[in-house]
Amino acid sequence: VWFQEALASPPGSPERERFWFRPGRGAEQDEEPTGWTSNFGGPTWTRTKNPDGTPGEWYLHLFSPAQPDLNWNHPDIRAEHEAVLRFWLDRGAAGVRIDSAALLVKDPSLPEVSDVPAGPGQHPYEDRDELHEIYASWRAIADSYPDTRVLVGELWLPDAQRFARYLRPNELHTAFNFDFMACAWEASRLRASIDATLQAHAPVTAPATWVLSNHDVTRPVTRYGRADTSFSFAAKRPATKTDLVLGRRRARAAALLAMALPGSLYIYQGDELGLFEVEDIPASRLADPMHFRSGGIDPGRDGCRVPLPWKGDRPPFGFSEDGTEPWLPQPASWRELTVEVQAADPASTLNLYRSALSVRARDPALRNGSLTWLPGPPEVLAFRRAEDFACVVNLSTGPQELPPHVDLLLTSTAFDGRLLPPDTAVWLRL
Repeated sequence: VWFQEALASPPGSPERERFWFRPGRGAEQDEEPTGWTSNFGGPTWTRTKNPDGTPGEWYLHLFSPAQPDLNWNHPDIRAEHEAVLRFWLDRGAAGVRIDSAALLVKDPSLPEVSDVPAGPGQHPYEDRDELHEIYASWRAIADSYPDTRVLVGELWLPDAQRFARYLRPNELHTAFNFDFMACAWEASRLRASIDATLQAHAPVTAPATWVLSNHDVTRPVTRYGRADTSFSFAAKRPATKTDLVLGRRRARAAALLAMALPGSLYIYQGDELGLFEVEDIPASRLADPMHFRSGGIDPGRDGCRVPLPWKGDRPPFGFSEDGTEPWLPQPASWRELTVEVQAADPASTLNLYRSALSVRARDPALRNGSLTWLPGPPEVLAFRRAEDFACVVNLSTGPQELPPHVDLLLTSTAFDGRLLPPDTAVWLRL
């Protein structure tokens, strides 16, 4: 309603102050007010029409034109979001996830990115220091409830120290750790990310978080089966050759690694089933604006958003009880990956997740123990939690010896218990 009122109001009106309306550049004002690039690809400005049909002002949208950016300097915006927060917390919501949490506030002068000095908090619309006042006010609201209500930030920030500032005791409780998620399947890269994460979280006393994928990212089974096992939006392109057998083996090992680390774990729906990225969705069914606004260069995110297979031997695999086809097509091969099939298979990825979460929930070392790296080859990640629990992940190309232990608790790939095979993780009782 606010945006409709803004479109119907003249330039400079109070209704437009809740958003970012600006005249265009150039003699005809037909050039975008800034040269910013959208996170979905393409321009960040869309031109409006005046009531008489002539071209009007432009409005800002860092993402889709259907998502005009709000002006967080306006008191109405802050008051409305605080009201929305209270609405859900009053109804018992355990917490909220804050999408694109580092992108709310803009420099009112809207400078070009290249025109501002390099340095923390200087970007025109990313990670600005004014954000912390907003989240402190939200934390005060969350803390006003008698039981814990958690604020979770989606923060894509490469600087671990800037990331941790959002997790100070009076701000967000926790945030997604995307550096770890984007790591290649390389021991040195993963270890560096783990160390940086734990070091950044320690001063602010917030729990570190671990996540392997989400609704924006190529699924681990597919990602780990490619020559380039890392993830970045800039490098995301249409399907390349993928070894799904290798990818699933690594994804299972990565799951045990993530679940053994200190802190909180986030699991994206379908990872517990070992689902792969669906990369042959017909063009007529694609919906993600990242695909269309990139001119088809970016394959989009629909491939990781295909509805889950629950039961049966054909689509929609129980996702709709009346057989209605979902908005995205499910591969026929998912008949082997349904919850129904995997629940009956002790060796399935679903039962691996269930077993690991069960151990994680009841083992004091995994709840409270600190992390200490164990000596070993550079391509092996081995660490101890507390005194008697260890996780060992073999990222090398050959089998590796295990440290002395009294029990083998869980393994991502079956083996004889002696030499740890490549791309395999194991939990040990020391």
